[in-house]
Amino acid sequence: MPTESARPASGALLLCRAEPDSVAPAAHLLRERMLLAPAGEQWSVLVPEGTPWAHDDEPVDRVLTGWATALAVGAPWPVLALWWDEDRAGYTFASGFRRPVGYVWLTNGTPVGEDEAMRTFAARLGLDPVLDMESLEQLTRPDSASDARARLHGLLAVLTRAGVSLPAGLTPGDPADRLRDTARAQPHTRAVEWPGWRQTVRAELDAVGVARLDPWLPWSGTPLARALAAAQLAVGLPLTAFGLRRHSGGWTVAGALLLAHGALGLAYDVTRPRD
Repeated sequence: MPTESARPASGALLLCRAEPDSVAPAAHLLRERMLLAPAGEQWSVLVPEGTPWAHDDEPVDRVLTGWATALAVGAPWPVLALWWDEDRAGYTFASGFRRPVGYVWLTNGTPVGEDEAMRTFAARLGLDPVLDMESLEQLTRPDSASDARARLHGLLAVLTRAGVSLPAGLTPGDPADRLRDTARAQPHTRAVEWPGWRQTVRAELDAVGVARLDPWLPWSGTPLARALAAAQLAVGLPLTAFGLRRHSGGWTVAGALLLAHGALGLAYDVTRPRD
C-alpha cells in the first residue's frame, strides 16, 4: 500500500483558447488569484495561485468545472480545465451555455469516463475527426503501462495539433505549488487579481473591442442598457437556483455572474446623474 507521501498531490490548469489580453478581463470574474501566461498560438493558461479545493468540501474536479463554466459563459472562446488529485485525473471542457463535457481516469490510468464525452469534446473543439479522434480513443482504452498522468500528457499531445504549447516546466500532474512557482518564473506571466465589478466589466468589454455595443453598456443609460440588465437578472435568477438545486458549482457561478452584471447595470442607471 502506498504511503500518504507517495500519493500525487492535487493540482489544476485552465487552458483558454484566446490570447492573454482577452483572457485576463474574463479571469477577473472568478475572483481568484491566478497566474496567466501564453500557451501556444491563440491559447493561454491560467494557473491558480491558491488551492480552494484543499480547504472546502468540493473536490478539485468540481471546483474546476465551476471555473471553466463561468469563464466560458462570459467569453466567446472555450475553456479546458485539467485537474488531478490522489485518486483521479481528468478534464472538463466548457463552451458557451452548452453543458460541459469531460473525462476521468483513476490514478492507475483506468478509464472511467464515457466515450461519447470524448467524441463531443473533439467535435466542439474542432479537432480532426479521424487523426485526432483516433488518438483520443486510445486514451479511453485500458493500458496497464499508462497511468492518469500519462493520460493527461497524451491528451496534451493531441492538443498540440490545435496549437497548445504549455510553458516549459508546466507539467500536468505536478503539485499545485510547483506549478505556481514554475508559472511565476516564466517571462510573460502576469498576475490576475480581482479589481471590483465595475472595473472588471469595463476592462472585459474594452479588451474585446465592442465599441459598437455602446448603447447596451450599463453606463450608457439607454433603454437598451436597462433592457439588457433586466434580461440578465431574469436569466440569472433561475440559472442560479438550478445550479444550487443540482449542487452544480459551474451553473451557480454562471447564474451569479449574470445576476451581478444585471444588478450592476440597474444600479448604475438608478444612481447616475440625470441631465
